Amino acid sequence: MSGGILPRVLKSWWAPRPVVRSLAAMSEAQKVVLLMVAMLIFLIAQMPSHSRAATLDPSIPFEARFGGALLAVMFVMPLIAYGLAWLVSVLSRLTPWRISGPDSRLALFWALLAVAPAMLLQGLVAGFVGPGPALGLVQVICGLGFLFIWGAGLSALARRK
Repeated sequence: MSGGILPRVLKSWWAPRPVVRSLAAMSEAQKVVLLMVAMLIFLIAQMPSHSRAATLDPSIPFEARFGGALLAVMFVMPLIAYGLAWLVSVLSRLTPWRISGPDSRLALFWALLAVAPAMLLQGLVAGFVGPGPALGLVQVICGLGFLFIWGAGLSALARRK
């Protein structure tokens, strides 16, 4: 597949299998970069929501909220992502399809990066509109988009025993 990351991210929303297959030769260092860029975008996406919460409840300032989010998103979430990718690769042994650890990481990390633009929208809605049906709809779109892209990525990279 030609093109850079952005066209691939956009194409992942309607044809994720060929996109993930085209990334199969990616090195581990590149996979870590994918994960960390996705986490950085997720962190930026939370800023409007934290700003709104700090304005509505000044007892916890924005800096404290953002510091907690920084710790969670940039340090804890990557560890959880690696653990989840490992768990999926181990559990695949119980199925007729096998997914290797590197392929499991690629599928998960790519799904996180591909859903990052939707997370930016979710952050804007959370910050500017607040809780309500609009936020719920965007969260559902983000969640379903992530599951669709991740599942398609796993399917594209799995091998029959």
